[in-house]
Amino acid sequence: MNDVPRASATDAALVTSPLAIMAVRPDGFEAVWAVRRLSRGRLEWRSDDARGEARMDEFGMTPQSDHVLRVRVDGLPPGAVVQVRAVTEAVSDPAVRQVSAWKSVRLLSPAADHARIAVWNDTHQHDDTLLALDTQTPAVDLLVWNGDVCNDWTTPDQFADTVLAPARRDISADRPLELIIGNHDVRGDWAFRLQEYVATREGRPFSAARIGPVACLFLHTGEDKPDAHPTFRGRVAFEPLRAEQAAWLAEATARPEIRDAPYRLVFCHIPLRWTDETPADYDDEGYDWFSRFSRDAWHDALVAWGAQLIVSGHTHEPALIPGDAQFPYAQIVAGGPDLDASSAEAATWIDIQADPGSLRLQMRTLDGAMRIEETLLPHAEGGGVAPDPQTAA
Repeated sequence: MNDVPRASATDAALVTSPLAIMAVRPDGFEAVWAVRRLSRGRLEWRSDDARGEARMDEFGMTPQSDHVLRVRVDGLPPGAVVQVRAVTEAVSDPAVRQVSAWKSVRLLSPAADHARIAVWNDTHQHDDTLLALDTQTPAVDLLVWNGDVCNDWTTPDQFADTVLAPARRDISADRPLELIIGNHDVRGDWAFRLQEYVATREGRPFSAARIGPVACLFLHTGEDKPDAHPTFRGRVAFEPLRAEQAAWLAEATARPEIRDAPYRLVFCHIPLRWTDETPADYDDEGYDWFSRFSRDAWHDALVAWGAQLIVSGHTHEPALIPGDAQFPYAQIVAGGPDLDASSAEAATWIDIQADPGSLRLQMRTLDGAMRIEETLLPHAEGGGVAPDPQTAA
């Protein structure tokens, strides 16, 4: 897609990333961009028949920061295509000002007949892989970056380059970004600041959205070991977060647009199922290949909703596990971070396209080879699932 332009002398004083479009909704979105010094920012938007601006944070202040700015836009018509740009000014000297280029954003339309979603995962700051993914991935309704965008956060200056301008690219050009937090994304002394760079619909690291005929749940599976594991040094609390999501699922799946969707997908970084579910020996450097903690908390709600497919990463090993009597939802697991398609941890990307007749998922390596195909038929009345899986050799 679009390279991030090199900063001019004026730009270097303020903005250090493209305008990343996240948390897209039927009536708006949120934009996030990085700055080098204490600045204030606002968004200007325009469409064929209207224009406006957004310049207020949750407490009535103009958004201000010395490292990252976030501005939310609300009240737009569902499915509208708008153009947006950021205006950034130095707090100490408003004459130092930068106005970004206009950027096009298509809002979600729950009433649309078609949807297209792309999925990346486990890129782990591999710039060569990110460049290839960005080049191959087309314009879509949503780009789901399904966790482990980093290895760990060792310094506070990693976030802008890793999240907002990976491999110096504007990855949210023509594809709004949905960033799901993986287990590596919560590691390192500075991991607590990741939330400043990730916009979400409801202010929590989980949400639901309807994209045409597809209802999506975006969930946070936390770490791959219990909270009390000594490597976490008391810095994580994912057990209560999973419980919060369990309670939220009952409410979210009762929303008419989510409850009645023809297709029902769940995106989460750590799989809820795996090919070998032998319990991990945490005392001997073991870790979870699947999140039993999350599955135990969410399974009943997902079955009651009629979840058809869980889309995950984490293992770096592609797999398709069909649904069965105990677990009616199928599980797709994507590849790893390596550019070399012959590697055991080769990167993949997933293309999901849905229309009234079917939902088709294709997973490919970066040389174009098909790894997994899956077809879902519209959800049957009464919670039944009608999958038609096909797995490529």
